[in-house]
Amino acid sequence: RKSVNHELSKLFNEMWDMDVNRFMPGKDYTIELQGKAGDGAAHDAAARHLFHYVNEERMKSIKTFATFISLLDNYETSTGVAEVVTPEEIAENNHFLDAILETEVMKLAHQYLVKKTLAGPNLTDFKSQLYDIWFQLYARKEGDRLDSCGFEHVFVGETKRDKQILGLHNWVQFYLQEKRNQIDYKGYVARKNKSRPDKDDQVLSLQFSWKGLVKPIGSTFVGVSPEFEFALYTIIFLLSKKNITHETVKIEEYDLQIVVCRHGQHIGTAYPVLLGTSSE
Repeated sequence: RKSVNHELSKLFNEMWDMDVNRFMPGKDYTIELQGKAGDGAAHDAAARHLFHYVNEERMKSIKTFATFISLLDNYETSTGVAEVVTPEEIAENNHFLDAILETEVMKLAHQYLVKKTLAGPNLTDFKSQLYDIWFQLYARKEGDRLDSCGFEHVFVGETKRDKQILGLHNWVQFYLQEKRNQIDYKGYVARKNKSRPDKDDQVLSLQFSWKGLVKPIGSTFVGVSPEFEFALYTIIFLLSKKNITHETVKIEEYDLQIVVCRHGQHIGTAYPVLLGTSSE
């Protein structure tokens, strides 16, 4: 196992602490973990939704969450089907980036990247750099249609040939899809050193089905703001030129491996893995 990156752990903890838009477990939302997910996808260990309560008023009142949610319906989730991006959607992307760039979390991320000469000091340039990394369309398969982008994959989720769920590592999307009965939560995946997660854990490994398909294990932050995830994944993406980067960090009490895969100059996927779960 790679040793902990102390520099990034320190930075990400600063971001965690300054993430004023983060939702607090037990206060802004409550989850019901229910049973432990089985190895077989047919087994459903959770009769009820994962999210028992989420303070939607608060969500709608925070600009970064509100602009983020407006992006979730902009994508055709099947890979191989070309995306059509409308002028309204481009405007929504820009509103979202403007909103997150006003937060202390993204300002800290920007300062750090400037110091590392991985981003220019000009905010407009930084914004177009973020746009390119996250929203520029690309083909998931070589020579195919422009059917994907980093944002869609990580935050919205995609399906591949009606066989497999790709991405979908975001708790807001999970909650909203679950509320519409599009997602069926099937149970938690335990860590080796902790047989059962707590209801106030803000990183979880889950099993769920979506659009008739099962994701045997997917891990996600819970409660964090969109800007926190954007900052975290962008920093790791820009620090590494490798196709797949595994960065071991300790954020709060969580020993994590942050996995970021690149697709050329864009994000292919990004997600946290709780160390000690079988998803390593």
